[in-house]
Amino acid sequence: MNFDDFDAAMRTYEQSLDQKILPKMYIVARLDGRGFTKMTNEHFEKPFDERFKNMMVEVTRELMKNSGFRVIYGYTQSDEISLLFAPDENSFGRKVRKINTTLAGIASAKASLMLGEVVSLDCRIAPLPNKKLVEDYFSWRQQDCFRNALNGWCYWTLRKEGASRRQATSILAGKGDDFKNELLFERGVNFNDTPAWQRRGVGLYYKEIEREGYNPKTGETVVSKRNELFLDEDIPCRQKYRDFVTTILETTEQDKVGSKDQPEEKEME
Repeated sequence: MNFDDFDAAMRTYEQSLDQKILPKMYIVARLDGRGFTKMTNEHFEKPFDERFKNMMVEVTRELMKNSGFRVIYGYTQSDEISLLFAPDENSFGRKVRKINTTLAGIASAKASLMLGEVVSLDCRIAPLPNKKLVEDYFSWRQQDCFRNALNGWCYWTLRKEGASRRQATSILAGKGDDFKNELLFERGVNFNDTPAWQRRGVGLYYKEIEREGYNPKTGETVVSKRNELFLDEDIPCRQKYRDFVTTILETTEQDKVGSKDQPEEKEME
């Protein structure tokens, strides 16, 4: 058997589990830290540490700017990142394995470099058929953020008072938001006054920014507009957040925000 035939035959096994996202489906990728509970206990303050938030923001920024995919919205909360792809994104023929491995590899490398030790994130893909489900997805993750933030504040407040892991968990088991808010309020913490990024998460998206520059030919100050990646630590919530996500999608469809050169798909990979 010549090499070309041998090569094609063996690649069939590599490609046997390939899956592609169908055309016209919106793509969302979610990355999660693996073993981050232990890592954050060793390196960061609880329940929240701005240094950890900043690390996750920089990993999100790296994925949006340098992954080779056209990502129009990044959302991070806790140890997770959600990325919304441009509707016309077609890198690598929309192969799931290429998206997952590329994003997980870049995210793990960036986080490891920032932390100074090896950490990893995994990745999964959610193909969504319409804008309503895109809204639902990001609303779901933001509601998860709120729930985790409230639980985290209560749990670590009790732990810092001397409660054991089991005791703190038992006190909070089955309790609703009113109980948890009152628990914090009795200890001088108004949950609604905690930083918005803790309760709602952080968003990154492209925004038109005005920049002043200098024209050396005329000697005049000029103002230019360009799309830059914007960090938003006070994103809206509830219905306003749904509208916000849809606006990003619709603006992208009209203006091609955050465009890039698409990597060519290699059919034999």
